[in-house]
Amino acid sequence: MLDYRSLQIWQRSHQLTLVVYAQTKEFPREELFGLVSQMRRAASSIPTNIAEGCGRGSDAELVRFLTIAAGSASELDYQLLLASELGYLLPPHWQSAVDELTAIRKMLTQFIQTLKKRIGTAVPKP
Repeated sequence: MLDYRSLQIWQRSHQLTLVVYAQTKEFPREELFGLVSQMRRAASSIPTNIAEGCGRGSDAELVRFLTIAAGSASELDYQLLLASELGYLLPPHWQSAVDELTAIRKMLTQFIQTLKKRIGTAVPKP
C-alpha cells in the first residue's frame, strides 16, 4: 500500500482543490448548487481518487483510480474555462489554476504510463 500523502501529485492536486474552494467562495450565490458544487466535486475528486487508488492492493487498481482522477481533471479544466468566460474568475486566477491543472494532468499521464509498463513487465508472457 502506497502512502498517498507522500506523492507530489496528490499534494499538488490537494492544494489545487483548496484554491478552487477559495476561488468559488466569490462566485454568485445562484451558482452555489450549480457550477460551484460541480467545480468543488471535480477538484476534490482528483486527490480523492489518487488516495483511494493508493489504498488498493495492486498497480492495476491504482491505474484505474488514476484514470478516474484524470477524467475529473478534464472535467475541472472545462469548468474553469466556463467560470472564466462567465466572468466569475479573473484572468490571472484562471490562468494560475489552469497552469497547475495542466501540470497535474501531465503528472497523472506519466504516472499511469509508468505503472502500465510495470504491470506489463510483471505479467509473464505465454
